Amino acid sequence: MNDIGLYIIITNPVLPYSKIAEICVENNIGMMQLREKILPDKALLKIAKELKTITRGTNTKLVINDRPDIAALCDADCLHLGQDDISYEDARKIVGSSMMIGLSTHSIEQAKDALAKKPDYIGFGPVFATTTKANPDPEVGTEKLKQVLGFADVPVIALGGLFPENINEVLATGARNIALVRYFMQTENTKNRIIEIKSLLNKYEIKY
Repeated sequence: MNDIGLYIIITNPVLPYSKIAEICVENNIGMMQLREKILPDKALLKIAKELKTITRGTNTKLVINDRPDIAALCDADCLHLGQDDISYEDARKIVGSSMMIGLSTHSIEQAKDALAKKPDYIGFGPVFATTTKANPDPEVGTEKLKQVLGFADVPVIALGGLFPENINEVLATGARNIALVRYFMQTENTKNRIIEIKSLLNKYEIKY
């Protein structure tokens, strides 16, 4: 799997879900994750299917967070699992052998354990303090991120508290894949903000 570049996480967005998906497709975003933990199953599946309709046949891959059943039912491209979710092995039984799976990690040890499972990518963070999650993990900082980048054999997505003012600090570690949540979701100006972040990535010759 090639580097992803900019990874979009959809959580409680100001704009409609479909609009964000259209923006991601228009801007050639490699991966777009639907992460909604409190929606009823029926509503979550409806949104997931709508997003897949928009991304199908494009360069934007749809990622479903936590839920292998929803991922399978909407024909997602990828499933993303956290530390407290169903195991990688059990999830693989549900989604089959062809769907990509990414894993969240929050420490050096978790990153090594996750990589041993041969996922398609891992997320590592939060790099900085974040309020996106109700019970966020302690921030890992850029030094630990640099360590993980040194031994990971799959793309590492840096995430957690990322904003334009600290992205250069993250990219200076050698990170080439970043995820932002609040900066894209808590605004009606998502499109221009994505263009802004892509321009920062372009300075590091990051392709996506």
